Amino acid sequence: MDGRANVYDVLKERGFVQQVTDEEGLRELFARERVTGYIGFDPTADSLHVGSLMPIMGLVHLQRHGHRPIVVIGGGTAMVGDPSGKTEMRQMLSREQIAANAERIKSQISRFVDLSEDRAILVDNYEWLAPLNYIEFLREIGRHFSVNRMLTAEAYRIRLETGLSFLEFNYQLLQAYDYLVLYRRYGCRLQMGGDDQWGNIVAGIDLIRRLEGVETYGLTFPLITTAAGQKMGKTAKGAIWLDPEKTSPYDFYQYWINTDDRDVGRFLAYFTLLPMEEIRRLGSLQGEEIRQAKEVLAYEVTKLAHGEEEAKRARAASRAAFYGAGDISALPSTSVERRRVEQGLPLVELLVQTGLVKSKSEARRLIQQGGAYLNGRRVEDPEKLVTLEDFEDGNLILRTGKKRYHRVVAE
Repeated sequence: MDGRANVYDVLKERGFVQQVTDEEGLRELFARERVTGYIGFDPTADSLHVGSLMPIMGLVHLQRHGHRPIVVIGGGTAMVGDPSGKTEMRQMLSREQIAANAERIKSQISRFVDLSEDRAILVDNYEWLAPLNYIEFLREIGRHFSVNRMLTAEAYRIRLETGLSFLEFNYQLLQAYDYLVLYRRYGCRLQMGGDDQWGNIVAGIDLIRRLEGVETYGLTFPLITTAAGQKMGKTAKGAIWLDPEKTSPYDFYQYWINTDDRDVGRFLAYFTLLPMEEIRRLGSLQGEEIRQAKEVLAYEVTKLAHGEEEAKRARAASRAAFYGAGDISALPSTSVERRRVEQGLPLVELLVQTGLVKSKSEARRLIQQGGAYLNGRRVEDPEKLVTLEDFEDGNLILRTGKKRYHRVVAE
């Protein structure tokens, strides 16, 4: 734990601060006392993805500097659905599915945040939202909310064009009530979240001020897009998940290795715990040397998400694929029957079977355009048959384009 620096200065230097309700007030609060702050995670899927890493790392820095993070699993709010950043209403999930998702998300967050003893608090807002009496809630909480003001919030204003359900309209009240409950129970004085949560956070601060006469704080993180303008964590293959069963540690590592050169320094500051001096050095590398910085980024993030052993395996496999030697065991792999290979297996079929392409016609087109490689050598014949001669120690490596590798094992 590093308690020397003010965590607000740390967050600001690393680029975490997009908006803050009272910068000087929050900075002084951090300097004066141990602050309890929270972030909510609605379990709308059975895994978080890399888009959730920014808020998670916000909690990590809070804890590392001696403060107390609260992780709120939104088992209650997930039953309503947050309209923020959404063009249409979320799919309604059953209580059972939400509870199952919540358990998996708790496990993922526990890899980053130490949830032991008094180091942090983990709660599920279903505990206090589910028993609410609707009439009493409207009288105690609802009367403090102006519909006119709520409709000026960007999240609601955008959705009015496509349709906003009354169910979703309640979301801001519930999130504000969460903050009130956390203040009353744990003395929570800070709520953090993505910048699309600004309206919800400010509503909670206003509610606490009205009911408790206390000043609390809000801080939002920037919504991350890549230098190419893409949403963080989205690829052609889909989302990059924190669950190793949905995105393997190797594929997770490769996502970071393939970071745009322009994003490397920024992502090192956001998603690793390296000192800023080292981050500035790595971020200044140019040309071929930038791969060194990308390796550090990929290794450090994978270590946080999946542990040191998996990070080492993913790095070794990535180097093996890139440089043509080393441990390839962590590469995505597909097994084929030795008998099929002995008979001669069409490469176009193998490309489809490994998932590197979606169809045989796409495979043929890829080969004709010079984008398919077998053991590092470009394949030019669309009718190429893969035989046992192409395997070395029972393995061969397929590559499509510059960066997608797959190991094939003959068994």
